[in-house]
Formats: sequence, C-alpha cells, structure tokens
Amino acid sequence: MNAIAVLGAGGVGGFVAAALSRTGADVVVVARPQTAAAIAAGGLTVRSAVLGEFVARPRVVTELAQDVDCLLVATKATGLAAAAQRVRATPALVVPLLNGLDHVELLRARFGADHVAAGVIRIESDRPQTGVIVQTSPSCRVDLATADARLAPALEALAAVVRSAGIDVHIAHSESQVMWSKLARLCALALTTSAADRPIEFVRTDPRWRSALVGAVTETVAVANADGAQLAAADTMAELDGAPGELGSSMQRDLAAGREPELDAIAGAVLRAGARHGLRCPTVQWLTGRVAERAGSARDPG
Repeated sequence: MNAIAVLGAGGVGGFVAAALSRTGADVVVVARPQTAAAIAAGGLTVRSAVLGEFVARPRVVTELAQDVDCLLVATKATGLAAAAQRVRATPALVVPLLNGLDHVELLRARFGADHVAAGVIRIESDRPQTGVIVQTSPSCRVDLATADARLAPALEALAAVVRSAGIDVHIAHSESQVMWSKLARLCALALTTSAADRPIEFVRTDPRWRSALVGAVTETVAVANADGAQLAAADTMAELDGAPGELGSSMQRDLAAGREPELDAIAGAVLRAGARHGLRCPTVQWLTGRVAERAGSARDPG
C-alpha cells in the first residue's frame, strides 16, 4: 500500500498519522487550515504509553485532491459531514475510525459502497493542544471487516502497514461484530463516566453506578445481537472491570471542555437500533438524558 491519507488530526487521527509517518510511510494529514498550519510548522508531538515519545512530520493539506490508496477517517462524528467535503479525490479504500454506527452509511453514500470497509479503534488518546497527542491506554488496537470480497486485499495491505507502525490489527469476517463489539463497551463507559463525571473505578465500585453500568451493557448487547452481532454481556463487563481505574471517556472530556459530546453518535445509535428491533433500553435512555442535561449546562452556564 502506497499513499495513506488521514482525515482529522485529533487524538485518534493525529496518533495514527504520526505512528505511520514515523515508519516512513507516505502519509498525508487532511486538516482545517489553522491545524494544518500548526502541524506544518511544528509537526506532531506524541507522548504515548504504547509507542513512547517522538515527533513526526507528516505532509499536511487542507483539502485532499490527490488519489490515495486509503483514506482513514478519524474526525469526531459531529464534524464528519463538514470534514468529508475537504476530500475531493475518491480513495480506493475508506476506513472510518469513528465512534458509533451511522457514519458508515454516510461514508458509503459519499464515496461509494464498494470503497468503504468497517473499522474501529480501541484507544485512549487525546489532543490537549494542536499538534500534541497524548495516548494513555496500555494498548491500541484496530479492528477491520468488510462484506465486500473485492476490498479484502486492500484491507490486508492496510493491516500490514498499520501493524508495522506498532499498532495491533485484527481483521474479522463480520462488520456488525466489529462495530458492535466496540460500541457495547463504549456506550456504557461513555454514558456512565460522563453522567457521573467520574472515572470507571468509581462507576464500577459504587453500587448505584455499577447497576447503571451493568444495565447499559446488558441493553446494548441485546440490541447488538438483534442487529447481527454475537456478543455476551459478561465479556463486555469483564473488559470494563479489567480496565485501568483512571479510565474515562472522550465524551467526558468533551463535556469538561464545553464541547459538543458525541451523544447522538454513541447512545443515539444504540437507541435507534433498539427501536428498529423493538427493544427498549431504559438505562441507556436515562443515562442519555443525564448527559444531555450536563451538556446543556456546560454550553449555557447562565
């Protein structure tokens, strides 16, 4: 695989772009003008629990006009529609690394169903300031899948390049399994830590909040299985119980910074899928309401 473009230079996009660039891969970052100027001037400074500390200097543009073998989409779901307009080329392969579910169909409508595979990344990574990436999770993993056999060779080639950058990659057979495996964990983690404004250690040890955590996992797994995945709530709870105690969520950080949280992309996706399958999700609904109240207060303190 030759040229790879990364759309978005936040905690995820910046980390992946820097990791790939460090290996000598042909990487171009697509970012907003102010961000692009900062990266062009100073590069990407990475402090990573997985890869160590380094500075990478990938190419950076404000619009992608050149053909690339792969476009990795790593924007926030809330900014995806606007960011996609900065891509004027048609990449051979498009792989999203966003939270939620609905963005896959949006990207297929934009770039063509025969160009877009399913992908998720499991990582705790933040951009405290432009051009600085802090990755704190003890591991980083990308999961990929495609229902289109024609995309399989390109997906394998992408996996090889990403692995060479020190990032673990798994390729699965089911897009639903890949997407829901992350969302089942993320929805419960993001909603409970954001609603409580506390890390996972508090959530899983406080009786009231643990009940909410278990309820969110159980409901989301039921929706996932109705939607074609094969998950077990006990497995998802084991992941959350084994996570570092200080673990929070990007939704929680967005609320603290007064930014719009990805509430619709994460919880909304679960609730919409539940409605399609006739499944109620009262815990997810309750937590969503609490987070929405906090988000409203953060944006309108008066």
